[in-house]
Amino acid sequence: MVVEAKAPETTREAGMQRRDRFQSWLAFGVLIVAAILWLIPLLWAVNTALKPEPETTTVPITWIPEGGFTLESFWQVLTAGGLVRWYFNSALTSSIITAAVLLLGSLAAFGLSRVPFRGRTVVFWVIIAGLIVPPQILIVPLFMEMDALGFVDTYQGIILPQIASPLAVFIFKQFFDGIPAELEEAAVVDGASRLRVYWQVWMPLARPAIAAVGIFTFVLSWNNFLWPFVVVTNTDMMTIPVGLATVQSSYGLRYADIMASAVLGGLPLVIVFLFFQRQIVQGIASTGLKG
Repeated sequence: MVVEAKAPETTREAGMQRRDRFQSWLAFGVLIVAAILWLIPLLWAVNTALKPEPETTTVPITWIPEGGFTLESFWQVLTAGGLVRWYFNSALTSSIITAAVLLLGSLAAFGLSRVPFRGRTVVFWVIIAGLIVPPQILIVPLFMEMDALGFVDTYQGIILPQIASPLAVFIFKQFFDGIPAELEEAAVVDGASRLRVYWQVWMPLARPAIAAVGIFTFVLSWNNFLWPFVVVTNTDMMTIPVGLATVQSSYGLRYADIMASAVLGGLPLVIVFLFFQRQIVQGIASTGLKG
């Protein structure tokens, strides 16, 4: 009797296990296909950059050139313009923008999450409303403002409009809302001020959110083409996206040179992601921004 009673349950469990295995393999297969679809254009760009220019347009298409691979296109890109200077400009502006966004975004989020004041909810929703404003709408007024301040063709002109980040405020607030209030109360009892609570209690606990916001901000500012293109006209002040675009325009249809410049422009971001991918995932998970 006992065996007969357990048999349906055992059959049901076995069926659920088979279904879970099938779903896992299905998800794994979809991920493999997506990864291949993502890798093929990247591999093709690298492959084209390593080909001699005459073989980039040969038919039928081949992965291995007859003349062998060459670094001529990379050398051409490195010597054709101020690539080192553009790398420095991008690294400097992106680092300052990232640091400013982390500081201002976390301070604003701490105030909205832990400092009671009238109209706090309204202020939060006004900040979040900034997420639905297309950046292109602000190009003209921002340029007029930077021009009035004398910040055209300067690092200040590139940096200042990019340090206001509603997304950073939202992510930090989501994280701070999940921290137990007892920690703050204990620190206040010990005589800590709000600023000290923010710096010595909240920020060390917010390392996953700091990593996620910092990496995303750095990547977005590094890849930003439109605003630096508008506010910068001096070649020595150009960032990587703007500088490579100007160099590419002089190549004509030299596909190997174009692909080499694209690979060099995106290489730092690939390195950043490879080193900090775990922090990105942890930061997203800890702030509740899933799916």
